[in-house]
Amino acid sequence: MDKKITIAIDGFSSTGKSTLAKQLAKHLGYIYVDTGAMYRAVTLYAMQHDFISDTQFDKKALIDKLPKISLQFLFNPDLGYAEIFLNEKNVETEIRTLEVSNFVSRIAEISEVRAKLVEQQQNMGKNKGIVMDGRDIGTVVFTDAELKLFMTASPETRAQRRYEELIQKGQDVTYEEVLKNVQERDYIDTHREDSPLVKADDAIEIDNSHLSIQEQFDKVLGLVNTVAKTL
Repeated sequence: MDKKITIAIDGFSSTGKSTLAKQLAKHLGYIYVDTGAMYRAVTLYAMQHDFISDTQFDKKALIDKLPKISLQFLFNPDLGYAEIFLNEKNVETEIRTLEVSNFVSRIAEISEVRAKLVEQQQNMGKNKGIVMDGRDIGTVVFTDAELKLFMTASPETRAQRRYEELIQKGQDVTYEEVLKNVQERDYIDTHREDSPLVKADDAIEIDNSHLSIQEQFDKVLGLVNTVAKTL
């Protein structure tokens, strides 16, 4: 495919957006950006500085510190994709905990946080040839993306996937805790005032509740090839 395009992948948490995006980027030779990792990194920063906890949330303190937060994606050749660095420290593993998951949607509600990260995301994709996944890629970040996807699956299916993933990483969680987190994040993501999670009018919805990773990849690659033929 000679002409590079922008692929925007939105959808609910734990729908495998990042897995699909990584597959596509590797196959196409595109840049992959996990915007969820960016919001998770800001969440980790807020947790480390006691701006957010189960009992309090100091939004102003976090907003005031936003200029001090530096985010970078650095390619890891051993993994085949880029990992996120927070103020020059690799935090790829630290941001994937259930604790971060419990707070990330609240951090993502803050307009100042969204403005900072959206600006960075748009700069990353200005030359196209990018696969980006998140909650508002097709509706806010890249409204003119040549291919927009909206990923969905039942909350129970997504919770089971996430639970198995966390258990494999050695985390002490229960399925009920993960399901509760998925449902709470769904509510916050779809009801926030700034850039709520919605399907773009021109996005293609993919329910992967009963699709294997390979079946999903094959289906989406077919869509990519179809779009490429129209350019």
